Amino acid sequence: MIHQVISDVTARIRERSVARRQAFLARIQRQAEQGKTRAALACGNLAHAVAACSSDEKGRILDMTRANVGIVTAYNDMLSAHQPYQGYPDQIKAVLAELGHSAQVAGGVPAMCDGVTQGQPGMDMSLFSRDLIAQATALSLSHNTFDATLLLGICDKIAPGQIMGALSHAHLPTAFVPAGPMASGISNDEKVKVRQKYAAGEVGRDALLEMECGAYHAAGTCTFYGTANTNQLVFEAMGLMLPGSAFVHPHSELRRALTAEAARRISAMIPGSPAYRPLSEVLDERSLVNGLVALLASGGSTNHSIHMVALARAAGLVLTWDDISDLSDVVPLLVRMYPNGPADVNAFEQAGGVPGLMRRLAQEGLIHMDATPVFGEMQDYLNRPALVDGQLVWQPVGESGDASVLSPSGSVFQATGGTKLLAGNLGRAVVKVSAVAPEYRVIEAPARVFSSQHAVEAAYKAGDLNQDAVIVVRHNGPAANGMPELHKLMPVLGNLQKAGYKVALVTDGRLSGASGKIPAAIHVTPEALHGGAIGLLADGDLLRVDAVNGSLDCLTDLSGRTQAEIDLTLEQEGWGRELFSVMRRAVSSAECGATIFD
Repeated sequence: MIHQVISDVTARIRERSVARRQAFLARIQRQAEQGKTRAALACGNLAHAVAACSSDEKGRILDMTRANVGIVTAYNDMLSAHQPYQGYPDQIKAVLAELGHSAQVAGGVPAMCDGVTQGQPGMDMSLFSRDLIAQATALSLSHNTFDATLLLGICDKIAPGQIMGALSHAHLPTAFVPAGPMASGISNDEKVKVRQKYAAGEVGRDALLEMECGAYHAAGTCTFYGTANTNQLVFEAMGLMLPGSAFVHPHSELRRALTAEAARRISAMIPGSPAYRPLSEVLDERSLVNGLVALLASGGSTNHSIHMVALARAAGLVLTWDDISDLSDVVPLLVRMYPNGPADVNAFEQAGGVPGLMRRLAQEGLIHMDATPVFGEMQDYLNRPALVDGQLVWQPVGESGDASVLSPSGSVFQATGGTKLLAGNLGRAVVKVSAVAPEYRVIEAPARVFSSQHAVEAAYKAGDLNQDAVIVVRHNGPAANGMPELHKLMPVLGNLQKAGYKVALVTDGRLSGASGKIPAAIHVTPEALHGGAIGLLADGDLLRVDAVNGSLDCLTDLSGRTQAEIDLTLEQEGWGRELFSVMRRAVSSAECGATIFD
């Protein structure tokens, strides 16, 4: 029996989305009715499509009874999460050739890493890269020579962008092929300690660099539970990849077997086949809610309060922050991964991984077991893959292998989910509370107002922040400077909290999955540039951030004030940022997905 609130939220998403969803499905149906699209191509079109292929490949692609799978890849060899994808196309092609089918790399999409661009000009383009990737994915598939789609993408904006783009071709069966996390390096506790010591001037750059290189040391995703790994967990819970495939190590035999299996199974699902299952049938309101429930139960990245809204819209669904908040009120926290706890994603995988979490959610009646995944049925997503005598099999997942990481049956780490909606006279925001100790969830203190994380860092180093304070960082919204993540603030605020000060953050910028122990009201909307009350604040205003009751207020009278003026030229130009001016003008609010698409 499904929980009543889960059912109610799903129903209201479906009801408010009727017109938009019908228009989406009608568009996809028109595309599906064209049949095998490459069969309608002119001879010259087809010749161009196969010109670079071997004679055997040409024969398979030009045989309209065979499947041709389009691969959209985010491969590059400087980013650890995407470097393993280098050999995937050749492996997929070889597997399909044995079956008489074919595959082509339809296109590549940009894959930037927030870990590289933190505090740098590139971060001001990071969020916009999601919609750019969506466009690149749609363009890659626009040659209309494909019968199915495999998406090779993992990290922060890449995987959400790919699924948004693939939804423009949702008449095709579509699945993600993950690559998995790197092996565990330096512990998360040690990372935090060294970063805070560096921020306090207690260790030098050499010590910091040595630690960071020990933490991020090999191919695969970073092992903490940030946006990249949240993508993988949530998209597996939505049924967008093979069961249990999200967190298998990149260089294991099991990973190779899963990649081969995804290729085989997607090639059997093409239009006209008995197993045809287009993406439009998979990603609906039930799948969406399953992903949101998994997000909340795992304490996942706050970026998904933006991304899930945007990808829902791409599927013709209207999702709101109120929906997410209502779900969070009834979905318990079942997972402890850093920053919600000391363990990393490899420990989570060993404890049961996504199938273990899905088993717990199914026990509690918190997921739609009648949803339609890409492969099989939702019951299959309660099974874990394994190699037995060289053969890939799925076995039912058992009880949690580590009760400190994945809660066993009958217990929870927290009665409610990891994300809370805040609303008040400063606007609306989200706060990640899963890692915030109960005594820090309500902060009332004077404001200290800044326009960048760099200014906060400078004030801290000058000794000007040794007080109870709500740090306000404004003019960092989507329209102002692309809504950068403000990770440089975390060691600073962590040190202030450790020193005994009451401290919180209020910003129209982002923090991803790394807000950690600090109560952080992020994604404040309306943003300062669009007249939000955050732009009226001044040093000394008394602010209250209440993550228990869900309020965000200025207790000082703001009447008669005018918006602060700020020159954003240096944040909008240089290093390629000037090329994104059209996006800054067109982007919606964070609450509407921070997207340029209608």
